[in-house]
Amino acid sequence: MSRNRFHGNAAPLWASQNFLTGRATIERLLCRAAIDRFDHVIEIGPGKGHLTGLLARRCGRLCAVELDAKLYEALRQKFAGVENLRLYHADFLQWRLPGSGDYKVFANIPFSCTTAIVRKLTECKNPPREAWLTMEKGAAKRFLGSPRESLRSLMLKPMFELELAWHFRREDFHPMPDVDVVMLHLKKKAQPDVAPEQMRAYERFLSGALSGNGAGLRRMLTAKQLSHALREAGIPRGFTPGEILYTQWLCLFRCFAEVKRL
Repeated sequence: MSRNRFHGNAAPLWASQNFLTGRATIERLLCRAAIDRFDHVIEIGPGKGHLTGLLARRCGRLCAVELDAKLYEALRQKFAGVENLRLYHADFLQWRLPGSGDYKVFANIPFSCTTAIVRKLTECKNPPREAWLTMEKGAAKRFLGSPRESLRSLMLKPMFELELAWHFRREDFHPMPDVDVVMLHLKKKAQPDVAPEQMRAYERFLSGALSGNGAGLRRMLTAKQLSHALREAGIPRGFTPGEILYTQWLCLFRCFAEVKRL
């Protein structure tokens, strides 16, 4: 399924999807996700419905969003009469997420649109309580901040706990991908580490501080302020941004916010 904006009923070739087909693997994943009859679940790109049928049996309400016209029509016929399933023929990036209420996301997404999908889910006004997303291992590691934190990982961590929930075999998919694939689990924190009204200031701070291999942070604070902030965060004076952990970035931002009265 494509997540890009274009006209026409069929997804373009570049957006082709590797379908997760192993029933035993899918059932183990759903058990690990602890999805039950009280959950409202959204599936992105149900494709041929390998996940869809098993999800519908477990959750209370399932919304599945598919762009490809042929796949959508096949799904509509396959799951006719499944009362707790609602199919949408739409581009997920254009589709409106629930404005209120808890929901979860469980999806085998196309790798070409991973970043756009994660941003849509995590930057909306009502993010999912939990999301399980298949993606390339390299992309998942970048979201996790491994081997070093990035602006993207540092923007996710105040709001979400992240973990690698599953390592797939390439044989679990058809067609078989030429990259390692994992499932990334995101869980919304009950209390965010950065208040929602401070997130823009936090992003501006990070963007400036990450520039110039540390020079940006040194420009944002006086020598005395920087020395205090580094001491509070437990960071040596000869630091480089790639060596700073998320908790240390959080401490630096709090020191910066206190100095600037944000």
